[in-house]
Amino acid sequence: MFLENTVNHSEQFGWIEVICGSMFSGKTEELIRRLRRAQFAKQRVEIFKPAIDIRYDEDEVVSHNDNRIRSTPVPVASNIRLLANDVDVVGIDEAQFFDDEIVAVCNDLANRGIRVIVAGLDMDFKGNPFGPMPALMATAEYVTKVHAVCSHTGNLAHYSFRKSKNGKLVMLGETQEYEPLSRAAYYKAILNQQQKNEKKENSSDTETSSSNYE
Repeated sequence: MFLENTVNHSEQFGWIEVICGSMFSGKTEELIRRLRRAQFAKQRVEIFKPAIDIRYDEDEVVSHNDNRIRSTPVPVASNIRLLANDVDVVGIDEAQFFDDEIVAVCNDLANRGIRVIVAGLDMDFKGNPFGPMPALMATAEYVTKVHAVCSHTGNLAHYSFRKSKNGKLVMLGETQEYEPLSRAAYYKAILNQQQKNEKKENSSDTETSSSNYE
């Protein structure tokens, strides 16, 4: 259970909180909730997101439930260090899309006395740790792992399964491209995908060999 700390003005150091999980697990929703609580407490808050994330809005951080909060899009992590001045709290969404410098940036901000709240996917669509997220989770004082509900089994979903054939690591998408799956459902889906690909390859090889004999 996450116990929310408060800004400690008697100490020089802040801390890092990481909110992670699969797609549709409520990461951004939880990030916005914590940031709004800080705003209600009259704390100075700045929010950042990667400039490539323009799914819902170019400037705002937006959850799947259409909760919104103003943010500053930045192309690289080092920009956050330059822009986060005179603040108590910094929020960062979609941290997996940033370069590895995001880890040093978050630590620098925490060492300056700032509470840093980071949200991001812990694994990519292949089930591998995603970008700088493992290092952020290791560095953070607090890590909250949230889960979606598996669309096949109804169990807790841990994986973000990509339904499309696009093999790029970074591909923005919604329910048309991704679905949250449990471990069992994910590996069944991967196996089915592999079998379909093998059938296509075998059929194309058969067509090629038969055409050679014509």
